[in-house]
Amino acid sequence: MANKLADHIEADVIIYKKDIFKDIFEEYQAIVAVFATGIVVREIAPLIVDKWEDPAIVVVDSNLNFAIPLLGGHHGANELVRKISEIGVIPVITTATEVHNRNSVEGIAAKLGYDIVNKESTRDVNCALLDQDVEVLEIKGPKIVIVDSDVSVLKKEKAEH
Repeated sequence: MANKLADHIEADVIIYKKDIFKDIFEEYQAIVAVFATGIVVREIAPLIVDKWEDPAIVVVDSNLNFAIPLLGGHHGANELVRKISEIGVIPVITTATEVHNRNSVEGIAAKLGYDIVNKESTRDVNCALLDQDVEVLEIKGPKIVIVDSDVSVLKKEKAEH
């Protein structure tokens, strides 16, 4: 099952051994664990730092019935689960913005190819996005921009000329 899954998502297969998550947690941007959710939660709990540093973690049951984004839904796990669903696995996505078919700050930034400057703003803005359309403004400089804590600021990689 792991090989079938790895072939589909073009991933490495790493056989379980004690402390496997500790060994690979910082090495990979995404980890798909073919395990029971409880095992994965207990194994990764001491390793979790925050949503901006942790890898996306997806749990898939050993019969390839369900795929659950456990960590990093907005940071690649939901997208990975959708890819896995192409082979008949049922995605179990619980991220609020996704469940309600709404954009997230992280999703908007990814689509535009921008970085989020003030990451702490995303919780407030994502909550607002659940209730309303939030305007995306593009401000070309030179300018000085002052924002409240509930405003997410996205920055282009390189300025366009």
